[in-house]
Amino acid sequence: MPQTLTPPAAAQAPVPGASPDPELRALAERHGLTVSGARPSLPEYTRQLWQRRHFITAFATAKVTATYTTAKLGQLWQVLTPLLNAAVYYLIFGVLLGTKNNVPDYIPFLVTGVFVFTFLQNSVLTGTRAISGNLGLVRALHFPRACLPVSFCLAQLQQLLFSMGVLMAILLSFGQLPTWSWLLVVPALTLQFVFNTGLAMVMARLGARTPDLAQLMPFILRTWMYASGVMFSISRILQGRHLPKAVEILLNGNPAAVYIDLMRFALIDSFTHEQLPPHVWAFAGGWALLAGAVGFVYFWKAEERYGRG
Repeated sequence: MPQTLTPPAAAQAPVPGASPDPELRALAERHGLTVSGARPSLPEYTRQLWQRRHFITAFATAKVTATYTTAKLGQLWQVLTPLLNAAVYYLIFGVLLGTKNNVPDYIPFLVTGVFVFTFLQNSVLTGTRAISGNLGLVRALHFPRACLPVSFCLAQLQQLLFSMGVLMAILLSFGQLPTWSWLLVVPALTLQFVFNTGLAMVMARLGARTPDLAQLMPFILRTWMYASGVMFSISRILQGRHLPKAVEILLNGNPAAVYIDLMRFALIDSFTHEQLPPHVWAFAGGWALLAGAVGFVYFWKAEERYGRG
């Protein structure tokens, strides 16, 4: 009578990726064992991120210092770069295209827009490379990966605050004396920082999966800049034009334009509330809340996949 052959042991081995045996899972839980690199719950992840706040601050400061250590002018490039951009935009848009003729205090108007948009642009660009450009750190150490995009955005905020001294000097030289409205800079920058950080987290996750995205972002950001009223006044462009209402809402609700308008309103006397879109503070707060919350959750969802593969 023929004997029944038993399948080889390899055929009985568990399939990779299959759920572990319930008894093994219970044994592991009883002894406090967890899956290596497993994503913590959102509240626990937030707590871990807060515990690393000193690391985030120190890392951001180190990045700012290291960025310009090899340059002879050092950290002066934090100011020179946006100023040189502003000079080019002034020559092309202000002088050649005549934009300055329709905007009072055009140089303070332009420089403020350039500084604020540069803060947004650099936050997004560095956020896109936050994971893909730091794989050695991600793979070597265990920490909430959100520390990286947050620290990069904090580094950009530090650079902006360093540059604010030059911006204030330019404003003063063109007759913009300090008023109580200058205090509005604090809530405006706070809201923009939250928005920038949330957007950087979205881009960090996308950039971790598709590193080539970092090459595409400068073109997208340049297009965004042209639609954000950095070199011209959106309210004056819309005057007398019978554009579809949806276009006006998109231009006025553009988050970059909103934060630029708030900074101009705070710092420039001739930029009055009449040039602000309706409910501008609600727009600013809404964009910050939406980008911050969605970006944080979206980034957290892929926490266990960063640095793998």
